[in-house]
Amino acid sequence: MTGDGPRAGTLEEPQVRAMFDRIASFYDVMNSVMTAGLHHRWRARAADLARVGPGGSVLDVATGTGDLAVELTRRVGTGGEVVGTDFSEEMLARARQKAAAGGLDIAFEWGNALELPYASGRFDAATVGFGARNFSDLERGLAEMTRVVRPGGRVVVLEITTPTKPPLSTFYRLWFDTVVPLIGRLTGEEEAYTYLPSSVKRFPGPHELAAAMDRAGLEDITYVLTAGGIIAIHAGTKP
Repeated sequence: MTGDGPRAGTLEEPQVRAMFDRIASFYDVMNSVMTAGLHHRWRARAADLARVGPGGSVLDVATGTGDLAVELTRRVGTGGEVVGTDFSEEMLARARQKAAAGGLDIAFEWGNALELPYASGRFDAATVGFGARNFSDLERGLAEMTRVVRPGGRVVVLEITTPTKPPLSTFYRLWFDTVVPLIGRLTGEEEAYTYLPSSVKRFPGPHELAAAMDRAGLEDITYVLTAGGIIAIHAGTKP
């Protein structure tokens, strides 16, 4: 990287969008490989923290191939509404295929997390699963998620975080600094799977993310660490 471009390990927004378009076809497989399939369990925990029930309405931001949106439909039922938004058309195409295959009524729509095309107070909850670290402006993205939620509604952020205590921290560094980029080379997408560990390292730690959610206007902010401290799930309520 030159001094005129983004700092090392970062990509501009159009580059991130193009990257996710390229990896969409094998994104789900890679998620399962890298997490031993546990990412579904983490998404279920995030959906629990959204505290939506039958007939509720939820927006899933940076929905990707729609796994968290699918999980949320189990909470709101046939009388509820789940909308998944993403800026990658290829990811959205696969999310729509997934919903259709499961007979699920989920609206997958193009949208930028920093300028959500929805009215203020439209949803009972807004979630983001493994996508907040790709926001080019985290504070703005969190503010937008807060804006579209009704008073009393919930904002939930599911994200990878960096463990600090060995032996897990040692394994984590080996996995993300060595194994994940190697997998990327094998898939022909070294850039994408070098970007992944870099984006995790740049992302605020649990306490700092909670503070950012507070600045976005949320209250009663809590977070849980799971998977030995690799996964953090934050939740807050809009006053």
